[in-house]
Amino acid sequence: MQDTKIQENNKIFRTIPIVAIRGSVVFPHTDSILSFGRPKSVAAVNTAFEKDRVIGILTQKDPRLSNPVFDDLYKIGTLATITQMMSSGEEINAMVRGQIRIRVVEWVTDKPYLMAKVEEIAEEETKSDKLIALSKQLIELFKKSVNLGKAVEITTLMRILSGEADPIEIVDSIASLLDVKTSEKQKLLETISVLRRTERVLELLGREVNILDIERTISIKTHKRFEDQMRKAMLREKKRTIEEELGEDESGIMTDEINEYKQKIKKAKMPKEIREKAQKELKRLQQLSINNPEGGYIRNYLDWLCDMPWSKVTSDNASIKRAEKTLDEDHYGLDKVKERILEFLAVMKLKKETQRNHKKGKVGENGEHHPTILCFIGPPGVGKTSIGKSIARALGRKFVRVSLGGIRDEAEIRGHRRTYVGALPGRIIQGIKNAGSKNPVFMLDEIDKIGVDFRGDPSSALLEALDPEQNREFSDHYLEVPFDLSEVMFICTGNVTDTIPAPLLDRMEIIKFAGYIEDEKYHIAKKYLWPKQLRLHSLEDKKIKVSESIFLEIIRRYTKEAGVRDLERNLATICRKIARQVAEKKKYPKNLGSVDVRKFLGPYRYTSQLAEKKDEVGMATGLAVTAAGGEILFIEVSLMPGKGKLTLTGQLGDVMKESAMAAFTWAKSHWRALGLKENFSQKIDVHIHVPEGAVPKDGPSAGIAITTALVSALTGVAVKKDVGMTGEITLRGRVLEIGGVKEKVVAGHRAGLKTIVMPKDNKKDMEDIPKKVQEGINFIFVDNVETVLKTALTTWPPKIKADRAVSPQPLIATV
Repeated sequence: MQDTKIQENNKIFRTIPIVAIRGSVVFPHTDSILSFGRPKSVAAVNTAFEKDRVIGILTQKDPRLSNPVFDDLYKIGTLATITQMMSSGEEINAMVRGQIRIRVVEWVTDKPYLMAKVEEIAEEETKSDKLIALSKQLIELFKKSVNLGKAVEITTLMRILSGEADPIEIVDSIASLLDVKTSEKQKLLETISVLRRTERVLELLGREVNILDIERTISIKTHKRFEDQMRKAMLREKKRTIEEELGEDESGIMTDEINEYKQKIKKAKMPKEIREKAQKELKRLQQLSINNPEGGYIRNYLDWLCDMPWSKVTSDNASIKRAEKTLDEDHYGLDKVKERILEFLAVMKLKKETQRNHKKGKVGENGEHHPTILCFIGPPGVGKTSIGKSIARALGRKFVRVSLGGIRDEAEIRGHRRTYVGALPGRIIQGIKNAGSKNPVFMLDEIDKIGVDFRGDPSSALLEALDPEQNREFSDHYLEVPFDLSEVMFICTGNVTDTIPAPLLDRMEIIKFAGYIEDEKYHIAKKYLWPKQLRLHSLEDKKIKVSESIFLEIIRRYTKEAGVRDLERNLATICRKIARQVAEKKKYPKNLGSVDVRKFLGPYRYTSQLAEKKDEVGMATGLAVTAAGGEILFIEVSLMPGKGKLTLTGQLGDVMKESAMAAFTWAKSHWRALGLKENFSQKIDVHIHVPEGAVPKDGPSAGIAITTALVSALTGVAVKKDVGMTGEITLRGRVLEIGGVKEKVVAGHRAGLKTIVMPKDNKKDMEDIPKKVQEGINFIFVDNVETVLKTALTTWPPKIKADRAVSPQPLIATV
């Protein structure tokens, strides 16, 4: 079809062949070499070249389309003239020169090639002082980009810099050279205003110049660094050649460094097989090039091997008298614990010769051994960690402490393989190295809080370290050689034993800390905590006196704990308040009184732990053990009209729920002895609630307390307010043995109980209870529920009518 040119209303319209290009944009006033291979494009170019060589070039919106239709092309393109063309098979290479912008007005046909009626777009704002100024600025910035390495054809560069090109030609030429996305170039093509187009090209070119500048800076630095490395490598090679000629060293490693490692290996006094391993690694280091990164790993490994205390032992000062004196100086009370520790130290002293035989492989006739791992179990703040330090001081050994709380990775115990980047030995080997001795006192803190996940089970990794029969050849993944841990005195601490795996627990000797009674807290505060806080707050020379009654007031009214941490915090608060008064040169109390305590610590935090001040119907107090020590436990029972439903609340565990069910069943089966109607349970609902519902509770030892509360509520007989009880109940009313007697009794003493009821089988546990605690409490040992009720209730048997058993009024019982 012949190109037709029509002028209407000062607008020029043409009907011309159209070719679609992808991935680029052709601008007016620019020369471009294009390759055409699609049939429609080849046909359009051939037709145009044979006639007037005029063709319309439009860019595809999506370059992935191989056969675009009208809607796949942008509406604005460039009218171009084909200046040269060369065919090579089915492909045509043509040089085209952009003439003017065009806009598609109407699509004519798409066969055999695309034809469209287009409108020539006239340029706007072609002459202005601002445009001339921007053009000059654009040329200067373009020069800078070329100097920074921007690739430009020499003809295009000369045309732009010649000074003969007008602003329109300059901006279009530079726009075609920008390193931006095709969509951004299309926007520039569609910008009719020359002024706005120049401003946008100036902005894009400025951004490109900044990037080129940064790239050039990086390139210069990289090249300089490379030259430095090459120069150093050349100097090293020269040095190596000189040393080889002189016969001083045949390796790339400094002779001084090799000699230094040889001396370290010799001084470390390693066992024979480990020394051979170290010498083998040193030989590998000698054979490596100094630039080999593996050399750093080998040096780090040799440093660890040489720094380990293979033969360094702290001489034991295992004097039993000195150990007893040290323990008494550092800790008040804990008599049973101290006694166990002294017995343990005595056995250690006698076993010294036996341990030497063990090292030589001479085990006794039956292969028996005494457990050498102590495990302190008790509530927080009772001195578990500090008593470990005292043991180390008493023995004259180094002390190492590692906290295991929250550890989930087995490599924390056994170390990482040397193949990993940043690999290190495990915490046990690290602790031994830091101690500088192969027989320190090693404290494994919070052993009950080890976690497990996909990275392994750290507690299983501890089995080898804590087994006296295995730890003589403890293997760390990093060292890859056995290390003797048999002389290490391991001490573990934890709050409970429930979360410690059974195989690990079996390797340890458990020593339980029950918590402090009031008298012990007073002596600890007076002898240890108060002087310590005065020293920490620089108040030693102020001679501030505190009476026994003030210490007891702080203990009773401001703390409620098994340990003494909260007590120490309160004493620290008082010292801080006094220190401020001293610093401000105000009057401060030299004899601390009750008024001063309330002024410094605020109102009382705790009152009597017995909730009721008089005997109430259904009142009974239970005793429990938690991770924080012994506690008293209150239980409430309420009756209401219903159909025999039993409701249990207060976050009770399954075992405690079963105890409540057993108590209810016992009450229903003994209706006659309780003075109730035979079918009383069918007309009432029972709700048993344990206060402090946010705290989970479980265990069978609240059985007799729940039974007492339930019977009191059913019969209307009051429970004595100062009676506490603990014990498991069966359906037949038998009272079974429970654990944690010492912790529970200490908690009852702290709460002010006068009578404690417990199973008869627990009478043997009274030996562990301090004499001062026993003096203030009447202990009743029982084997059946009837005896419990006779002790706990104000009157027994109940003298009431059966009708009262179904009274709708709610009754509350506290256990």
